[in-house]
Amino acid sequence: MKKKYQKITSLGVLFFVSAHVYAQTGDTIKVKTVDEVKITVGSRNKNRVATDTPVPVDVINIGSQSVLSPQMDLNQILNYAAPSFTSNSTTVADGTDHVDPAQLRGLGPDQVLVLLNGKRRHTSSLVNINGSPGRGSVGTDLNAIPAFAIERLEVLRDGASAQYGSDAIAGVINVIMKKNTNNLTAAITAGGFNSKGANDHRGGWDGGKYQVDLNYGAKLGATGFLNFTASFLNRGATGRAGTASGDIFNAYNAIEQRALENGVDINSLFGNINNTSNTQQIINYIHQYAPYVNYFSPAMLASIQNAGTISQLQSILKADVTGNELAYRGLERNDFNMRVGQSKLGSGQFFMNSEFDISPSVRGYAFGGISYRQGNAAGFYRRPNQSRTPTSLYPSGFLPEIASDVIDLSLAAGFKGKIGRIGYDISNTFGQNTFDYTIKNTANTSMLGSKKSEFRAGGLGFLQNTINADFDTRFDWLKGFNLAFGGEVRIERYKIENGEEASWATYDVNGNIQALDTPASLKPTDFMGATRPGGAQVFPGFRPENALKKGRSSVAAYLDTELDVTDQWLVSAALRYENYSDFGSTFNYKVATRYKLTNNINIRAAHSTGFRAPSLQQIYFNATATQFVGGTAYEVGTFSNDSNVAQILGIPQLKQEESKSFSVGFTAKIPQANLTFTVDGYYIKIKNRVVLTDQFSRPVGAFPAGSPEYNLQQGFDRANANAATFFANAIDTQTKGIEGVVSHRFKASEKVSLNSDLAVTVSKTNRVGDIHGSDILINAGQVNRYYSETSRVYLEEAVPRFKASLNNSLEFNNFSILLRNVYFGKVTDPNTADVNGDGIVSGNIINGQAVATEHPVWGAKVITDLSVGYKFTKELRVTIGANNLFDIYPDKNFGAQNVKTPSLDTSGNLVYVNSSQVDLSYQDQFIYSRNVSQFGMNGRFLFVRLNLSF
Repeated sequence: MKKKYQKITSLGVLFFVSAHVYAQTGDTIKVKTVDEVKITVGSRNKNRVATDTPVPVDVINIGSQSVLSPQMDLNQILNYAAPSFTSNSTTVADGTDHVDPAQLRGLGPDQVLVLLNGKRRHTSSLVNINGSPGRGSVGTDLNAIPAFAIERLEVLRDGASAQYGSDAIAGVINVIMKKNTNNLTAAITAGGFNSKGANDHRGGWDGGKYQVDLNYGAKLGATGFLNFTASFLNRGATGRAGTASGDIFNAYNAIEQRALENGVDINSLFGNINNTSNTQQIINYIHQYAPYVNYFSPAMLASIQNAGTISQLQSILKADVTGNELAYRGLERNDFNMRVGQSKLGSGQFFMNSEFDISPSVRGYAFGGISYRQGNAAGFYRRPNQSRTPTSLYPSGFLPEIASDVIDLSLAAGFKGKIGRIGYDISNTFGQNTFDYTIKNTANTSMLGSKKSEFRAGGLGFLQNTINADFDTRFDWLKGFNLAFGGEVRIERYKIENGEEASWATYDVNGNIQALDTPASLKPTDFMGATRPGGAQVFPGFRPENALKKGRSSVAAYLDTELDVTDQWLVSAALRYENYSDFGSTFNYKVATRYKLTNNINIRAAHSTGFRAPSLQQIYFNATATQFVGGTAYEVGTFSNDSNVAQILGIPQLKQEESKSFSVGFTAKIPQANLTFTVDGYYIKIKNRVVLTDQFSRPVGAFPAGSPEYNLQQGFDRANANAATFFANAIDTQTKGIEGVVSHRFKASEKVSLNSDLAVTVSKTNRVGDIHGSDILINAGQVNRYYSETSRVYLEEAVPRFKASLNNSLEFNNFSILLRNVYFGKVTDPNTADVNGDGIVSGNIINGQAVATEHPVWGAKVITDLSVGYKFTKELRVTIGANNLFDIYPDKNFGAQNVKTPSLDTSGNLVYVNSSQVDLSYQDQFIYSRNVSQFGMNGRFLFVRLNLSF
């Protein structure tokens, strides 16, 4: 039989096997071309295949990834297989360390709809509020679905809200689960990072990954099936921090350590150093134990002995003694490194897919699964010379940890059949995601004398239940007219559960929770007089005021049509009406067409409107968290839009995003040369896009009771926050892009074949029009906090705007070889890289001369993957390989230093100016940016995999 090959309309390059659907039988691999695979997304015509749709629909075989791919989870498989898809693990970003945000076409994680077997998949309960691409969004956690349970992905790269409802502005990813029976398959993978950057740049191995995947299918009745998948993963942490620089110990830390060694805890004698009855005893102890510090000079000792007040001692003992104290304690600066890189993770996943006959004319189905993941990530190191460190408990400081328990549960069931010429599909889909926090190796510094180091910080939960009734029929006049219609009812619930009291409370020196009127004299301080913060360090727990249970419902009706006007000309149209209980209704449409110029050339175009309902998480999330901005810690409160603080500042209620999209493209093939080409351009405009604002500071000063400023202070104080952020429909954006794929297939014989794919995507997103801000804040000159330059960079330049892939794969007898190069374009860091705000830092080139911009730009890189597999028997295949074979890293971050900065004067001449460059590395901990990363910062990954089939 002559083989057909897919006209690849991929959003990115596919692996060499991704142009085929594989079914293993005995010693051979049967190939079924994608041309022959009937798609279930983008067209409700059940006879439509991927290559004759009026919009690009890609079919990516995920089952084959379990053989050669160095990547082990769905997000990373797509990140390397699809240039338009971006997802990377973040570091030191609270909950986002455990759930990777994913983006399509540079739009937000919440602007792509995910389906499982054609049914709407629920989102995560986590909101990305920290510094990472996708900030302020709520996406679907693709990694909650084990890749080994998936047969293929269908990716619709076009707006589809009129067909599928909210979230489908950028497109739709439909995950199709495996259906195979009478076959037990397994994949056992072991690997780790062998890199020059491993173990905080000391080299060697770290970040070991061990994964076991199992899949088994059995027949149900004559035509049904039951397929099970189990997946187990253990992933170690990686270390990519630099050697900690800066001050670590002061002279007081040295004296208190000598006292502790002699059974005296000086810190236990005071709660507030400015108001203690034990002042003289503290001074006496300092005088007594200062001589035990053998590196103090005679002059230093004399100054200490002559100091008779706390304030005099504070002035003397703030001196940096880091080098000497490290030597005394037998420590190194590396002992104070943060855990920068991949977080720890352990997971177990179990999924099921089934179909069965209920009667001769009715077929039932059920699918879903459970995913349990336990993660552990770390925050900023609390050094002993900081007020955030209770040195009685942690004499040398501590690295607080965020432990997560993420449970993802889903179950869909339904039945389908035909009544006359009308097909029907009635289903119910349930999904739930919970995210619980436990903060470990930490402390509440306001709990004087406490040894408590672990806190239950509360959690998040999101539930979605969707009822669908879908109908379709086909009329055979005018070359075929397909009509689909139906309705949907969706119920959503969102909750925040508060943590234990000690996880969020700030106590006074008497152990009582601080109130708004607690005098400063009762607030605990460190020896230097700095007020000690409350709550669990790194992540203060959810307060009782944060706890809530909210919900909404929506109902929808749609009409979807498709007509083959002639053998060459196809047109389609869709309409959808949807009504939400919390903000009203929306009406959307879509029209598309495809025309065959010749048997080998198609042109296609589409236009649609779309919408995205703001998530319940964006509407109601509220919490206070510690965030480091420029190395300084802030207690940042995220306030919901119905809070008093938001109302005082005039922050409006959220409403839906609305979009208009246009696309046009063509597909072509040269059969004689086994070449295929596809090119698609698109334009997407989104109104009222939801973003997370930057921080607004707490009003400072004494204001009359009842004034707006006074009420704001009260709101900040109740939340224990000194800065505030909000969700807001702040901007309109436009996204423009073009995607192209060239594929070549060469087959010398039954045992020798070479497949090559080149894919390129170029996209650009930018704000258009004015910022839609609160009149109060804009009139107060705060528009740049409402939608800041940092927010702009995250939205427009934090992911590569140019990305390309070149895949070459060779089948030679029993050998399989994959060689893949992925070009990740440049990205911009949202951090400001100059102290004085004049926009001058080093590192960029204009017209061949070195100049600079306010934000650092990290250059483009090429990452190479190489895998070699050998089939020993029909039951056993072994693969060894590497991701990032040449151990490539992103450009290095800016560290703190005084530099002579190249610039251009008004005449265009190259000159140098002195500039104190801001430290973006936080004392050399972030050698690479933690805010943006095209491909991560972990370096070379080596693996070996056994594939078994019985």
